[in-house]
Amino acid sequence: MRILNRYLTRTYLGMIATCLGAFISIYLVVDFLERFGKYSRAGGSVPVILSYFLCKIPEMISQTTPMAVLMGTILAIGALSRSSEITAMRSSGVSLFQLGRPLVATAALISLGLLFMQEFVTPVANERMNYIETVLIKKKGSNALFRQDNIWHRSDNLIMQAKLYNPAQSTLSGITIWEVDSSLKPLSRRDAATAVPIANGWQLKDVTKRDFGSTSSELTTLPAEFTRIDLAPADLKVAAKSAEDMGFTALAKYCQSISNSGYDATRYLTMLHAKISLPFAALIMAFLGIPFPLRDGRSGGVGVGIGFSILIGFSYFIINAFLLSLGQAGALHPAIAAWSANLIFAAAGLWFTLTVDS
Repeated sequence: MRILNRYLTRTYLGMIATCLGAFISIYLVVDFLERFGKYSRAGGSVPVILSYFLCKIPEMISQTTPMAVLMGTILAIGALSRSSEITAMRSSGVSLFQLGRPLVATAALISLGLLFMQEFVTPVANERMNYIETVLIKKKGSNALFRQDNIWHRSDNLIMQAKLYNPAQSTLSGITIWEVDSSLKPLSRRDAATAVPIANGWQLKDVTKRDFGSTSSELTTLPAEFTRIDLAPADLKVAAKSAEDMGFTALAKYCQSISNSGYDATRYLTMLHAKISLPFAALIMAFLGIPFPLRDGRSGGVGVGIGFSILIGFSYFIINAFLLSLGQAGALHPAIAAWSANLIFAAAGLWFTLTVDS
């Protein structure tokens, strides 16, 4: 059995690598043709533009691997079926479970690899890719990477809004702070041009303060004023990144920060669960793809296998995108929205498996 397992695994990995290479090549060519002229006109040199696409490869791998696993599974089993190797194995007493075990184990390892990449490789590569596009190609300056409009933060009875965070100088700009009571009735408002972090809070500069009384509003101006808001510059740097580019650990901390500040983190919680569930789509695709060529024997050609895998793959991503949109809108629990597509297609794979002639 060990020799058979090694043979099946080697054949399987070779087919997956071929499919993945084809998908990444198509992805790169299309993206290159779309962006190269635009980036060249913006002043990007050829080495810089090529480094941008090199940094994009981890993201491409994460997106295309589940489809490559599905297509590789169908084509590998189909090739073995057409050469009568599956028939020989089955007549020698090898069960469907024994045939599928090394393939499922391989897909499980691929899923774990995608999970590792999603956490440690893709966020770093995407951050570098964004830097290359914004600073080296579009010449917008390094601070442009961290600009964030409408930064909101709640700290006890203070609600702060800031228009811009500058990570190079650790300053906030365009700040408005409301002091509210337990019923969220405004007690005072402060408008400041800038703020810098100091111990236990922020130092506001060029402050205009309005205290709301029962009948009138008193207006005062101050050159500087301290405000006790528990918001660290490190938190702002994380928040300035796109949530799609975070690893699930950083995104989980961001969700916790949003929740602690009193805001709805449903959208980001859905994205967090999706970052964990999507790598396991490779395992689901393998489980779904194994029974299909075994049902048709040698009647299904390469074209049929490719067509079927594309149909299943696109169906998965359409259903998954729809469910995630429901989760982000709050119509479904984030975990249910992120994992339902996997469960649906796993159930379909189980049905295909049970209807294969033993």
